[in-house]
Parts: sequence; structure tokens; C-alpha cells
Amino acid sequence: MPSKTTWGLIAAATAAALALAWAFSPRAIDVEVATVTQGRFEQFIEEDGRTRLKERYTISAPVAARLLRMTLREGDPVIAGDTVAVLTPLMSPMVDERSRREAKARLKAATAGVERATARMQRTEVSLQEAWLELQRTGQLAGEGFVSPARLDTTRLAVTAARRELDIANAEREVARQEQAQASVALMPATANAKDARPFALPSPVSGVVLRVALPSEATIAAGAALLDVGDPARMEVVCELLTADAVQAQPGHRVVIERWGGPPVEGRVRRVEPAAFTKVSALGIEEQRVNVLIDIADPTEAWQAMGDGFRVGVRIVTDSIEQAVQVPVGALFPYGEGMAAYRLDGRRVRLQAVDVAARNATTAWVREGLVPSQVVVVYPPASLADGRNVRVRTP
Repeated sequence: MPSKTTWGLIAAATAAALALAWAFSPRAIDVEVATVTQGRFEQFIEEDGRTRLKERYTISAPVAARLLRMTLREGDPVIAGDTVAVLTPLMSPMVDERSRREAKARLKAATAGVERATARMQRTEVSLQEAWLELQRTGQLAGEGFVSPARLDTTRLAVTAARRELDIANAEREVARQEQAQASVALMPATANAKDARPFALPSPVSGVVLRVALPSEATIAAGAALLDVGDPARMEVVCELLTADAVQAQPGHRVVIERWGGPPVEGRVRRVEPAAFTKVSALGIEEQRVNVLIDIADPTEAWQAMGDGFRVGVRIVTDSIEQAVQVPVGALFPYGEGMAAYRLDGRRVRLQAVDVAARNATTAWVREGLVPSQVVVVYPPASLADGRNVRVRTP
């Protein structure tokens, strides 16, 4: 019969063997898991977009004028036909000393021209009186038979010519007077409060709100200068720049989810895919061909009332939708042979499971075969994980 010492050595050896077996046995790997679900699977294109008004009106100055100080500010409501800006005529330019002397010289020349035209008119009046007297004498002599009828006709024509000369002299004197007035106006002092200055009111072409005020203060503006923008915020759309390869799949009528704008997701519909693409350089310096996709907001205005013009939004254009599809997170799939596979949880161990993936989006994948609803799969499996390994589910 073994002694107590022998039994002690056997117990110590057994404990050491168990300790070595525990030390070198594979440890359980901590993993994250997810449940396979069944429901609607949507394949979509995800991209950033921005909001804009369908009809934006920029009110500009039709002529060069002086703009009175604006009373409207961004966000103020306007009604079609309301006055949004008032223009007044420009004040006359200031005159320097050299220009003033030139203007005085032109005024003296114009005054002399009036005097010359007046003298010519007076001389023409005298010529007309002489022609009239000559006509009276010739007519009397022609009645007595001392002058031929041809001489009488010549005298009458001389009277008519004298009258035409008088008309010309009157017109030349009027021209001289206008030139004198023009030269006199050039010497008037510059003033901003002309009595005959009539303001010109610019009306709003549409009912809505003021979006931007370019010139809030009084200023002198050139013709065509933009003054303010107005528009109806209830007529909003979303423009999204898609890659040309993705734009082919985004057809008019496709459902759109508009999110990440600061409020709850909003439903929309693709209205138009513009026919012409453009080149855009990405943040990585890569040239991309993109095309604008226009999206109408389908939800009532109350659902997106806080959304304004130029907001950045997230856009998900749904290109395909499958009901009752078996879905698994894309993080649970990895390449296996010529297809894909996942690790499903079997008690405290994992089993390698090949799957047939029909389609995927940014978060989930549609699995035709290999998995069934309610099964648990490993998400983001570590490289050390293998078929049959013991695992421990990591609690969030």
C-alpha cells in the first residue's frame, strides 16, 4: 500500500499536469455577435446633397441709380407686387476748377451764339419787310400794265424765300438758347436732394421670403447690380451629385430618403437626372465624372419646415427593394473560396458557414442560402478565429 508521501507526490503531479493542460489549452476568443433577421431589404445609393429653391429670384437694378437704405432683412416675408427696393436718380458729379472754367467758356460762347442768332433773325425780318414792300409796288405796276407778269411772280417768290429765311433764323436762335441752357446747367452745384428727383420702386416678382440682401445700406449702384434674392421656401428640392455609374441606376420615380439635415428622415422622389455630366475633383485629388440628380420632397411641408435653402443633407436613393429577405450585417461576411462565408454561433463554439449573397448595401447583405432567421453570427471575426473554436460573447 502506497505511503502518504507517495499519495502526495501523485496528487502534486496530477495538479501540475492539469495546470499545464489549462495553461496550454486554447482560450475562448471574445467576439461580437448579431442576429440574422428577415424583412425588407433595400439596395440604395448613398451620397451627400444640398437643398435649393426650385425658383430663386434675384432682383437687380435696371439702371444706374442711388439705392435707398433697405428695410427688409433675411427671412422677412414678401408678397408679389410689394416694394422691396427704392431707387432715386444719381446726383450730378462734382466739378473741378478746370472743368468749371471750361463750362464758363462754353456758356459765354453759347450766349454769344444766342445774340448772333437774334441779330440774324432781325436782319431776316428786315429782308422780309423789303420783299413785301417790293411785292406791293410790283403788283400795283403790274395792274397798270407797266410790269410783266413774270416780274410779279419773281417778287412773290422772293417774299416766300424771305419767310423761309425767317423760319430758319428762328430755329437757329432756339438751338442757340438750348445750348446756352445746357452750358448753364453744367455750372449748377452738385446736390443730392433734387426737387425733380422721382423715386423708382422695384416690386417683388413672387410671394415668399427674403433669402439674401446684397446691399443693406444706401449706396450708388450700377445697372444690373444684384440687390436681394427672394423665393418661396415651400418649393424646395434637393440636388445630389452622383457618379455617372450610380446615376444610371437612379431613375426618375425612385424612392429617396433624405436624412442628416437636423430633423427626422423625409421621403422624396427622383424627378430628373440631368443629361450632361461634369468633372469634379474629389478630396483625394481624383477627377470624377458626376451628374446632378434632382429630387422632389414628397412629405408635407410641416415635416421639413425647418429645412432651409442650401442645407447639407444625406441622400439614400433606393434602387431595389425585396420583401421577406434574410439579412445579415455586412461585417459578418468575409471571402471564402469563390464565395462568401460567416461564422454562426453553435453553443459556445463557432461553425464556418458558406453563404450565397444576392446583394448588399452599406450596412446589411441579402443572403439567399446558408443562414436562416434568428441564427446568431459573429460580427467582424478576428483573424485567429477558426471553425470549432471556443468563443465568449462580448457584452456591449
